[in-house]
Amino acid sequence: MIEITESAIDHAAITDRVRSNRAGAVCTFLGTVRELTGDRRTVALSYESYPEMALRKMAELEAEARRRWPVIELAILHRIGDLDLGEVSVVVAVSCPHRGDAFDACRWIIDTLKEVVPIWKQETWEDGGTEWIHPGLAP
Repeated sequence: MIEITESAIDHAAITDRVRSNRAGAVCTFLGTVRELTGDRRTVALSYESYPEMALRKMAELEAEARRRWPVIELAILHRIGDLDLGEVSVVVAVSCPHRGDAFDACRWIIDTLKEVVPIWKQETWEDGGTEWIHPGLAP
């Protein structure tokens, strides 16, 4: 399951979706809107994407993860639009026969997603300032 959505993400449903009787491990990563970035207070985030390219890149990540690890089920969802503190912005859920593979695949997917998928966030700071950020690019 690969998806970009403007709706709130039900991470428990996504985790349940990747569970399988063939899997001894399910690893789920949740990216959430945090209050502090360094010493600056965040009041909100806004995410934008180039959907066609983002979905294509996310599908490439799924295919590569399935090639590298014995993935049974996998889900990658990223939210776009305006998010408040504490909301889930991204979910990666992976099931594998064993925990080491599930952990490794999940970490590789989220780390690579942040580098190569065209999704950008705009942080809105408490002082009214804003900044566009793409984690894969150096500041």
